Amino acid sequence: MSTMSRQDIAVYALEAMKKAGADKASCRISKGRKDEFNIEAGKFTLMRTLFDDSLNLKAICADRKGVTVINKLDKESIDRAVEDCISLAQLATPDEAEDIAEMVENRNFDLSIGGSDMDRLFSRTKDFLEQVRDEYPKIILEGVVSEFNAAEITYVNSNGVEFNKNNENYEFSAMFTAKDGEKTSSFNGFGLNLATLDKPFLDIGMGRTLIEESVKSLDTRMVDDKFVGKIIVTPHCEDMIWGTIMDCFLTDRPLVEGTSRWKDALGSIVADKKLTIRLAPLHSDIVGGERFTADGYESKNADLIKNGILESFALSLYGSRKTGNKRTGNTAFSNLEIAAGDTPLAEMIKGIDKGILLNRFSGASPGPSGDVSGVAKNSFMIENGKITDAISETMVSFNVIDILKNIPAISKERVTDGTSVLPWCCFDGITVSGK
Repeated sequence: MSTMSRQDIAVYALEAMKKAGADKASCRISKGRKDEFNIEAGKFTLMRTLFDDSLNLKAICADRKGVTVINKLDKESIDRAVEDCISLAQLATPDEAEDIAEMVENRNFDLSIGGSDMDRLFSRTKDFLEQVRDEYPKIILEGVVSEFNAAEITYVNSNGVEFNKNNENYEFSAMFTAKDGEKTSSFNGFGLNLATLDKPFLDIGMGRTLIEESVKSLDTRMVDDKFVGKIIVTPHCEDMIWGTIMDCFLTDRPLVEGTSRWKDALGSIVADKKLTIRLAPLHSDIVGGERFTADGYESKNADLIKNGILESFALSLYGSRKTGNKRTGNTAFSNLEIAAGDTPLAEMIKGIDKGILLNRFSGASPGPSGDVSGVAKNSFMIENGKITDAISETMVSFNVIDILKNIPAISKERVTDGTSVLPWCCFDGITVSGK
């Protein structure tokens, strides 16, 4: 089957599932290529090309679901995967919420960027290494990866749905620490998702800021008391708040299990009116965003919270059928956009007598209550309206439900790394514990 197109392979697998007894079936096939440079200890160590093919099959037999994923696309492997998928479905517990997308409008999406320019990618990567070496001699680059990705994806189902997507992008990531004699900072890093190589990597997103702050973090101090105050969560620390909201309150699992504290809150105020959160795979600054969902729908931008009001959950087709709530416009939960505020970042900082600028957070996964507790990493004290010392061994704790209604300011400035579009956000009522 190697000479067949991915569309032909997908249709073959779909028909095979139907012939094997599936009442409903879907198939998602992806063919990917990655051209990659690896850098360790500031030196190029590897250039390689990787191929990644995958086939995801779903069969529903009498409300029983079976799912199989394989990485080979030959006929024998597909036939065996179909057999396994049907067998799993026949053994599963019936669930009337299992279904596949209805056909609305089939579409093809071309998100290609004209192919790779590996010479330019090499040059940009080399420039980054030299910039860091020359401008920040105390920075140790632990690992750097730059790559060009190309993927062709097809989704079909037995209701006649068919989507195709051609996607190309560049990705860059760097992990680093600062070192000066015996002093070493905590590790940090950043990643970029790019459609062009027009700008130096160091000048995109928060890269330069994070590297500068790593150097400043060579000297840290303990917070000498415990207080309740304000923190400014930077765009780099997106998972602590926004990830907790998704994991604990808005997605399939907490809503299907009934643990979400927002399960009955649609249309009500759950946050300060300054806050608007949306899933935004179609945003112009999101590179290669989702165009069709894993369950077979065309992706749309979707407001989750708008001006503090809970507008929508982030539910798949299964989650919507299981809970009776509306399916969201997409499942691209990493493509978040937080609306900009009306306060410049400098003014936000000036307005804090005692607090923390939080860049990274290390803590246990939050529970259904939304209680969060962990250690502030790569973070700084704010005192008398100024960012002062880097801090160490400092605990922060709060409840997400509570602090969302206590947002003094959101910055006018936002940062995009090609995956999300986020501002700096100030929260009050945070417990900070030092030694």
